[in-house]
Amino acid sequence: MTDTALSAMPAAVNVPAAPASTTSLTAKTRRRRALAYLQAAPMALVFAVFFLVPLLLTLIVSFWEYNEYEIIPSFTVQNYFDVFEGCFSPAEACTTVRTYVSTLKFCVLTWACTLVIGFTVAYFVAFHVRSRTMQMALFLVCTIPFWTSNVIRMISWIPLLGRNGLVNYTLMGLGLIKAPIEGLLYSDFSVVLAFVHLNTVFMIVPIFNSMARIDRSLIEAAYDAGATGWQTLWNVVVPLAKPGIAIGSIFVVTLVMGDFVTVGVMGGQQIASVGKVIQVQMSALQLPAAAANAVILLGAVMLMIVAMTRLIDLRKEL
Repeated sequence: MTDTALSAMPAAVNVPAAPASTTSLTAKTRRRRALAYLQAAPMALVFAVFFLVPLLLTLIVSFWEYNEYEIIPSFTVQNYFDVFEGCFSPAEACTTVRTYVSTLKFCVLTWACTLVIGFTVAYFVAFHVRSRTMQMALFLVCTIPFWTSNVIRMISWIPLLGRNGLVNYTLMGLGLIKAPIEGLLYSDFSVVLAFVHLNTVFMIVPIFNSMARIDRSLIEAAYDAGATGWQTLWNVVVPLAKPGIAIGSIFVVTLVMGDFVTVGVMGGQQIASVGKVIQVQMSALQLPAAAANAVILLGAVMLMIVAMTRLIDLRKEL
């Protein structure tokens, strides 16, 4: 072969070998990722055993038949039709709709009260209490009610709000009323009051965590720019505290929507809620019907949580 032909042939392409440092880095990344999965595995197992498996069993039971004497493991959707029985009649709202409206009323009122109280307390602790020791002490004060049972804390309101309770006795002694106020106990007011008492701390903690991470130089810059206290609060503090508000709202909404003990004790077993309906059905051993109601309640709560997370991107904010 002539030199001209050899020179016309394409030269062999030499592919450089990957540097040893790059290969080492890739292996190290894989090891770290595998280690992260191993660290998360125990919690994932606990989550699967105590949440996913019971949820799957509840979903399965919701499609079973039942009668007065037994539960029959055969597929049916009648339990879901029974939940919405009469809901498609234009004459009046069905029992399920009225029950959900009652529960949502408690949910909205409790959320509004806990948000106002929780935001106020968190703002005071975060911006007006400088000492970390004092902040921790105030948080301990907030958690003191959790040292006793929820039922005991609810029952403690009865001597205060009863017809012959301390509140009515005091008001009558001061001459402000002539007859005891009947609506203080076993009413919507007492239910909302107990909910606020039980759930306010779940709003305080996440809002405080968000406020504690706010750069104080932003507050000073707002004041230097001529902003008033309310303008600084609304335009600086509130937007930066949104993740805490969202997390606290999720806690409160979830707890109130599924609660049946508070409604039963403080409502005198006379006020309906979705959780109370499920509890009554379980007491009557109507487990498939209770499971169907629980699945629907879970779907409603999930829709509410999705709506709140659409307003605030928690992953981005956190």
